[in-house]
Amino acid sequence: MTSISRRPIVLNFDDSAGKPNHSLEIDLSAWQEKIRFGCKWDQFKQLEHYLSDQLPDSLNLGTVLIGSGDYHHITQLLLSRLPTDQTFHLIVCDNHPDNMRYPFGIHCGSWVHWASKLENIARIDVIGISSTDISLRHAWENHWTALQKGKLHYWSVRQNAEWTRFIGAKNAWHGFENPDALMSAFLTEISALKYSIYLSIDKDVLSKEVVKTNWDQGHFLESHLHDLIHACYAKLIGADITGDVSAYHYQSFFKRFLSASDGQNEPTQAEIDAWQIHQQQLNQRLINQIDQAWVTE
Repeated sequence: MTSISRRPIVLNFDDSAGKPNHSLEIDLSAWQEKIRFGCKWDQFKQLEHYLSDQLPDSLNLGTVLIGSGDYHHITQLLLSRLPTDQTFHLIVCDNHPDNMRYPFGIHCGSWVHWASKLENIARIDVIGISSTDISLRHAWENHWTALQKGKLHYWSVRQNAEWTRFIGAKNAWHGFENPDALMSAFLTEISALKYSIYLSIDKDVLSKEVVKTNWDQGHFLESHLHDLIHACYAKLIGADITGDVSAYHYQSFFKRFLSASDGQNEPTQAEIDAWQIHQQQLNQRLINQIDQAWVTE
């Protein structure tokens, strides 16, 4: 399988991801109110059915651009399309664990929990977390089972999750003072793993000096993502990118309340326009790197 057959796909909910070279765009603007931030399972399944005839099969699917980090739960939809007999390793670059409790269906902060239930995923590593979502104060909000089983690992920068030892998951947390140390240790660990890889990148893992998003951000530099992608050479079976900046005013009071309580900042339109230029340029550079790393056979 060569990268030529893998065309980038833009799932265009919010006009934020741009139009990468040779990409196919699928207009999903009509789904924005239903899907953004979170949705009920029946709505998620409706979208899954809608996309089933429009997306290329997983063997021919290039990097998928999802738009705002409010749509990161779409990764779960993409993962569910992979062959069930193909075991793989899920690597998530994110400033948040996305393993939080959410009783109303699935949302952008809970999808890793649902991914951990997929039997063809051997291991999940969420790397670059610096959010307080994994602090002791929020420990109870995290799902624990996958951590306890060793299927899910948190890799954090300047954020303490020692509470994991008290739930029998002391080996599930890896804490570092800087992203260089984290990436060095992570690449050493995964070099021994034999599985193919699905890579999901939320650009809120990056420092504000690299790009700006409307979520709290981490400490990674672009070079850390390039090092990671290089380490995935000839192993990638799928990839998606999210974390582009956009704004949306929900019709639903419930969603307005949830997004406000989650600490999202709403930039001005001028800020959005300026930030999207850098975001879209970064998208293209990451796609160019990913296109060199697809699995071969």
